[in-house]
Amino acid sequence: MGSVVDPYKGQKDIKDKLVRAVGVATDRFNEDALRMLRAVRLVAELGFGIDGDTAAAISKNSKHLSHVSRERVRDELSRILKSDQPMNALVLAQRLGILESIAPDLIRGIGIEQNQAHSYEVFEHLMRTMQHAADKNWNFDIRLSGLFHDVSKPETRRWSDEKKEWTFHGHEVVGSRVTRKALEDLRFSRETIEKVVKLVRWHMFFSDPEQITLSAVRRMIKNVGEENIWDLLNLRICDRIGTGRPKEQPFRFRKYKAMVEQALRDPISVSMLNTDGNHIMETFRVEPGPRLGYVLNALLEEILDDSKLNTREYLDKRTGELLEIPEDSLKKLGEAGKLRRETAEDEEIKHIMERHHVC
Repeated sequence: MGSVVDPYKGQKDIKDKLVRAVGVATDRFNEDALRMLRAVRLVAELGFGIDGDTAAAISKNSKHLSHVSRERVRDELSRILKSDQPMNALVLAQRLGILESIAPDLIRGIGIEQNQAHSYEVFEHLMRTMQHAADKNWNFDIRLSGLFHDVSKPETRRWSDEKKEWTFHGHEVVGSRVTRKALEDLRFSRETIEKVVKLVRWHMFFSDPEQITLSAVRRMIKNVGEENIWDLLNLRICDRIGTGRPKEQPFRFRKYKAMVEQALRDPISVSMLNTDGNHIMETFRVEPGPRLGYVLNALLEEILDDSKLNTREYLDKRTGELLEIPEDSLKKLGEAGKLRRETAEDEEIKHIMERHHVC
């Protein structure tokens, strides 16, 4: 983690020259309090330690950071989160007393013990969750969500006599509100706020594929948005590592990811055709009934073999030919097409499961 050191130990003459050139740290921080946060940011970006006198000056003047514009604080925090070692910087910021002027809600997690699923108290868990997102080089929104995802565990913590451990029911709901307020205070963009609040709100999605259904997965996708679902799953991976568990993606989680991919893909069906029943009825004066279904399934079988045939011109031409066939023969073609569709659908799902190693 970011450290407080004396890099000039044994080199007093060099240190004295620097002090004469730069001046007293307290004076420089009084000129611009943001320099304290910049010093911490350099720990994350460059792996520096902080000189003991400088650290003491930051601790002494830490309250002055509250007078700096929130936009400037936000920009420095963003650079910290985008660095390789954001955990080092924010832990150091907490030790030096300036984290309270950045995001005071995070401080409340210090010393808050969790249940048996966690090896770390809330504050360290937040730091480790955020750090894993950085370790994976995942995007800024996942890192910011990891930092805040359990921010409201302190106020939702209750002791369960039945379970003989702490519970945190509803912490994701309360936490999404706290997160919104914190990010608005830091003047983050509306787009960033809306996405991070969604990820915090839904990070406790139910992930037991032995009990969950595809319809429930589709509802979760609707809640968080197709554009955010994979970030939500990656946040869950970071959350898991942040508990102290060694495996990112156990079997159940991999199976859930496969279900998400299955829910997102377009099923193999007659809706893939560049025609439909209404068009055929109107163009060819066909009455609704089984004959129409036979035609659509027969057309689908053909485009499964050659997708280039899926044009309105070809399908109209082929529809006219199929409608000339006796109904018994057309029925056989339609049933063969339906069987082909079901087989293709099963194969596609099998490939999805194989990709996620859950076969």
